[in-house]
Amino acid sequence: MKAVKVAIATKGNKGLKDEVSNVFGRAKTFTIVEMDNGEVKSVNVLGNPAADYKFGAGPIVVKTLIDMKVDVVVASEFGMGASTLLDQHGISKLKVEPGDIVEKVLGTIQKVKQNKLKGR
Repeated sequence: MKAVKVAIATKGNKGLKDEVSNVFGRAKTFTIVEMDNGEVKSVNVLGNPAADYKFGAGPIVVKTLIDMKVDVVVASEFGMGASTLLDQHGISKLKVEPGDIVEKVLGTIQKVKQNKLKGR
């Protein structure tokens, strides 16, 4: 399995112990996890530059994640505009329950990747 960069919409600054936010575009933070062959290589927490925007937060967040070369985005909900932009840029989306812990989500990503490899 190749290296993958995952951005998870999160509620705070707890890294792997944080909870998934119930929103995408206005999530307080994004926990950025770089993984290689199933191992976590780095974890960084990024404050959301658009968290307080009344309108247009999703596209700004997507642009930020594109610039960071993110491969997979995890959230409990994706707005129509953000979802379309992620699709256009080939960034995979994974919907999970709000409140899920980042570590649990990473395990889910591993299972999805392994199942896709087995299906080839």
